[in-house]
Amino acid sequence: MADITRRLGAHHLRSAPTAHIRHHKRGRLVHDGPGLSFWFRPLSAALSEVPVDDRELAVTFHARTADFQDVAVQATVTYRISDPALASSRLDFAVDPDTGSWRGAPLEQLGSLLTESAQQNALDVLARTPLAEALADGVSSVRERISEGLAGEPRLPATGIEVVAVRVIAIRPEPEVERALRTPARERIQQEADRATYERRAVAVQRERAIAENELTSRIELARQEQELVERRGVNARREAEENAAADAVRAEAEAARTERLARAEAESARTVGEARAAAQASWLAAHSTVDAATLHALAATRLAENVPRIESLTLSPDVLTGLLAKLGQHGGHHGDARS
Repeated sequence: MADITRRLGAHHLRSAPTAHIRHHKRGRLVHDGPGLSFWFRPLSAALSEVPVDDRELAVTFHARTADFQDVAVQATVTYRISDPALASSRLDFAVDPDTGSWRGAPLEQLGSLLTESAQQNALDVLARTPLAEALADGVSSVRERISEGLAGEPRLPATGIEVVAVRVIAIRPEPEVERALRTPARERIQQEADRATYERRAVAVQRERAIAENELTSRIELARQEQELVERRGVNARREAEENAAADAVRAEAEAARTERLARAEAESARTVGEARAAAQASWLAAHSTVDAATLHALAATRLAENVPRIESLTLSPDVLTGLLAKLGQHGGHHGDARS
């Protein structure tokens, strides 16, 4: 929109570089070009402002496919006004000299023209295309058809309009149809996910089996080593027992030989001692065989006295004393007889 200011009954217009200004004064073209700035009188001026920059027009419409399915088409048409003079002569781009705003709605007219032309071309191609194909390859085919249709539309050059680009954003079916179409794909994805899950579980089971087999192998090897260790310990214990038994046998033999030698020595010593005692006894008997009986009794009493324990006190009863005195008297009589 042009910027218009008022000073002392005169108006000043300043436009943007992307706006083409046409100023007519009393039917004569006074100013014509983009980005102009000038003074004018509103009562004698006719102003037109034509945008010459690229414009984006969002186009949304419904179409029906060959299998009678409703789809929504979202597209964007980029255009520009290449001939401002021709456009201003065909569409109302006049601006209010006081406010600088358009008196009409020229861009809405251009939008309707482009939307109707794009929709007509899109309907033609989608009406011959099944839904599945339209969803798969319809974007490119619809874009090409709209571009070709707009390029061949005679009203656009006659209005000074140039189409720069056409973009088809999406072709979408109705929500119920879209959910129905998504179901097989979701099922396939779910099946792939389930298969991946099963494969992962199978791999996990195989790994667990391998781990279990390794553990079993390790246990078997450990048991074998323990068995070898037990056998080795048994062999060592048996060898140690045999060596101990051999050592005990050697020790027993040595002890038996020593005991035998000691017994022989003791027997020899005992025999020697016995022989000496026998000889002494024989000599003793031989020496006493010539001695009379009284002498032998005296010797026996002496020997008995030597071997009798020490007597601290002796109590004699009258009977014993009487008998002892009687015996002493008898012995005295015998000695007297003998002396006589």
